[in-house]
Amino acid sequence: MKLITRFEAAKRSTSELHSLLREAFNALAAAPRGSHEREIALASQRNIEAELASRPAPGF
Repeated sequence: MKLITRFEAAKRSTSELHSLLREAFNALAAAPRGSHEREIALASQRNIEAELASRPAPGF
């Protein structure tokens, strides 16, 4: 998985972010401990979650 930066996450729709979050979670689970792939997946997951948290809740 390639790194999803906060800037890139900001350009995506909420549904796209949820899909990317699932991909990052799966990549994190599949990567060996201490690997570069795991670090990238974890950083992507954090960036995506931060972007989702900064958006208003649906229905408001």
